[in-house]
Amino acid sequence: MTSNVKEIFAGEAPPAPAALAAKVRTLAPSMTRSMQRVAEAVAGDPAGCAALTVTGLAELTGTSEATVVRTARLLGYPGYRDLRLALAGLAAQQQSGRAPAVTADIAVDDPIADVVAKLAYDEQQTLADTAAGLDTVQLGAAVNALAVARRVDVYGVGASGLVAQDLAQKLLRIGHVAHAHSDPHLAITNAVTLRSGDVAVSITHSGATGDVIEPLRVAFEHGATTIAITGRPDGPVSQYADHVLTTSIARESELRPAAMSSRTSQLLVVDCLFVGVAQRTYETAAPALSASYEALAHRHKAAPRGGRS
Repeated sequence: MTSNVKEIFAGEAPPAPAALAAKVRTLAPSMTRSMQRVAEAVAGDPAGCAALTVTGLAELTGTSEATVVRTARLLGYPGYRDLRLALAGLAAQQQSGRAPAVTADIAVDDPIADVVAKLAYDEQQTLADTAAGLDTVQLGAAVNALAVARRVDVYGVGASGLVAQDLAQKLLRIGHVAHAHSDPHLAITNAVTLRSGDVAVSITHSGATGDVIEPLRVAFEHGATTIAITGRPDGPVSQYADHVLTTSIARESELRPAAMSSRTSQLLVVDCLFVGVAQRTYETAAPALSASYEALAHRHKAAPRGGRS
């Protein structure tokens, strides 16, 4: 367990029972193998584990009592007793008639109807996990910084670059100066000009993409407020982020690259940021949004009948 993980989650309230599975999926990659066994056990069988003492869970997972307690604390609970209470609550929710889980693994010969059902389920799970694990205190602080920013630079490459463009365009629509950068050289040369009162946002699912970490570091060192949207809160990007917004860990398979799920969770965070900023700047945001709609209205008129355009 790294010190970064401890720092990121220190002081948070214990997660609600429904958020436990999402927390396990988010933090599992940063855990030791023994801690992963504990985390996987409690997420896979909350009812069974809720009935176990700390010694019993340690024996079940082939670990030690100390490992069980450390895992409970990493998941956000003061101690094992609090984790057991959450497990009992989660078990009760699962026994209340919730529909059984659906696997989202897609086979080469799956009928298209099954593909739709599996993708829809996985997207829903991704959104639920992201919402459950999102730190609203960090989100609120990020919104406050964006609402008063002189300028906003957003960095992202690949699929995350598309999300960066979405955030910048949304902010532009409500009157904020915002730019998205997917070219790492251009991102760095722009980051050099940022100062206190500006905001830089890096979007990286892995938390380790150098092309977005470097401009964030430059922005951080020049006094800008920095925000990281990432699926790995213990990754290198967090070193230079004043505010870390955690997305769901994507389930990757041969026919479903991680970029698909990560994009879904990133877009949810972007929408939360946008709506939060629009709320805080409503007096200027509403007229700006209305003006942008009016400016584009003539482009959405129906084409004349009798031909294709």
